[in-house]
Amino acid sequence: QLQASGGGLVQAGGSMRLSCAASRRTFSMFGYGWFRQAPGTEREFVAAIRWNGDSTYYTDSVKGRFTISRDNAKNTVYLQMYSLKPEDTAIYYCAASAQWGTYSAMRVVDEYRYWGQGTLVTVSS
Repeated sequence: QLQASGGGLVQAGGSMRLSCAASRRTFSMFGYGWFRQAPGTEREFVAAIRWNGDSTYYTDSVKGRFTISRDNAKNTVYLQMYSLKPEDTAIYYCAASAQWGTYSAMRVVDEYRYWGQGTLVTVSS
C-alpha cells in the first residue's frame, strides 16, 4: 500500500528526492512520515507531515536540508533532500499513521500503521 522510490548513489553535497506512492485508501491516513535505518542502528525518525500539509516535523539533523511535502492529486508524499552528507546514508522508509499528534508522538515507529519497503540512499564522501 506504500511504495517508496527515488533512492540511489549521490555525492556529498548533492540532492535527491524520494517519493512514496500510496493507495487511495492509505493516502487518507492522517499523517505520513519518513524514517531511515543505517546498518547496525535502529530505525530513526526523519520527517512527518499532516494529512493536509499544514504541519510538518523534522529531526534536528535534517532541518534546513530536507523538506517533506505531499501531492494529493498523485497520492504521493515526497522527501526532498539537499546538502546530503555521508551520515545520511541509510535505507529510507515511508510510513502512514492513523492519527496526527505532537512531535514526540509522530517520531515514534509504533505510531505508524503502514510501512513501505524502503529505498536505499547512499551518500559518498
